[in-house]
Amino acid sequence: MIARRIGWFAGILALVALMGAPLYLLVTNAFKTEDDILGAPFAPPAQGFTLDNIIAAATSTDFNVIAAYGTTALLVVIVNVLSILVTGPAAYAIARGTRRIHRAVMLVMLAGLFIPSQTIVIPVIYVLKTVGLMGTMPGLILFQTALTIPTTLFLFTAYVQSIPRELDEAARIDGASRIGTFWRVIFPLMAPAIATAVVLNAVGVWADFVNPRIILGPGSGLYTVTTGVFAAISKYSTDYALVYSNMLLAVVPVIVFYVLLQKRIIGGLTSGAVKG
Repeated sequence: MIARRIGWFAGILALVALMGAPLYLLVTNAFKTEDDILGAPFAPPAQGFTLDNIIAAATSTDFNVIAAYGTTALLVVIVNVLSILVTGPAAYAIARGTRRIHRAVMLVMLAGLFIPSQTIVIPVIYVLKTVGLMGTMPGLILFQTALTIPTTLFLFTAYVQSIPRELDEAARIDGASRIGTFWRVIFPLMAPAIATAVVLNAVGVWADFVNPRIILGPGSGLYTVTTGVFAAISKYSTDYALVYSNMLLAVVPVIVFYVLLQKRIIGGLTSGAVKG
């Protein structure tokens, strides 16, 4: 029994070390000089920790951190608003529907969870070029919103199914329409699921690198926090101190955001698990 517990404890420690190694490497090297990073990337800095890299990354003329934060925050807000406006009524219709078409729509939407976004980038590029949205923020917003719809719809549908139908009937008796019933009665009750969807979508949009890099492109003048990492990478050389600093500036806000709201994520996921 003791040997088994020791084995489980050792396995957990090994897993924590494996998962925490990249974060340790990021945080440690963000405050080290270029020589220390190249000499011993996993060791503490021989010359002491320094804030010069963070200051250089924050004030770099190649990458405006303030503008990138503003662009990314605006992207996160708009994507979440559009995703909620689209999936909220759809989830209500699917959850309250009894026909096969409702289940079919749900299955089609859930299929999007199993399709990596990178596999549809090329078709999306052709579509955006055709409608003139390639290299623009509206094009990126529409694509990111589409990527959030499957997960958000799944969360909302499961949660609406846990809300008693008697509330719908009571609202109908009071003269509310189907749309009015959703926005005035059901939607306010979906606060835990909405909070969960907002956090998950915000983390995904903020941390996304491939899609903004491809859709916005290097020549558009638009960039997000994650695409700014390339500011320290050139064709012939790489400033690793600046790279790690940029990555730390990009990762810290989303980690703090996730840690502060992790209880809402768990609450939103579990609240719709039991049908009321």
